[in-house]
Amino acid sequence: MSRRIEIDRDICIGSGLCAATAPRHFALGEDRRSRILPDAGEPDEEVADAVDFCPVEAISLLSEP
Repeated sequence: MSRRIEIDRDICIGSGLCAATAPRHFALGEDRRSRILPDAGEPDEEVADAVDFCPVEAISLLSEP
């Protein structure tokens, strides 16, 4: 089963905690909101930590069949 990252950019406040926690997967865009980096690969434990640390719960880690 693979996992997919989803960011709700409407509620992202651009704290940067995700990019600091999982820099291979997240960066802040020009609008200062989080975005998923291309070619980041499968979400790992750092991504799970970024989900937990997001202060507005804008990041989700979804399981796919």
